[in-house]
Amino acid sequence: MAVITRPREGAWIGGVCAGLAARFGVSANLVRLLFVLSCLLPGPQVLIYIALWAIMPRR
Repeated sequence: MAVITRPREGAWIGGVCAGLAARFGVSANLVRLLFVLSCLLPGPQVLIYIALWAIMPRR
């Protein structure tokens, strides 16, 4: 099982989107865009982001 980590370089705000993008092999900007668009919908997106920020280790 691969561990998702937050990069030290190329990270914005917390590096969560960059870490997820690296794990799944997609562009970090695409993940960031999808996150921002998802924030337009009701739900706990920001809370999930903060939780991932706290849980994901730094690379």
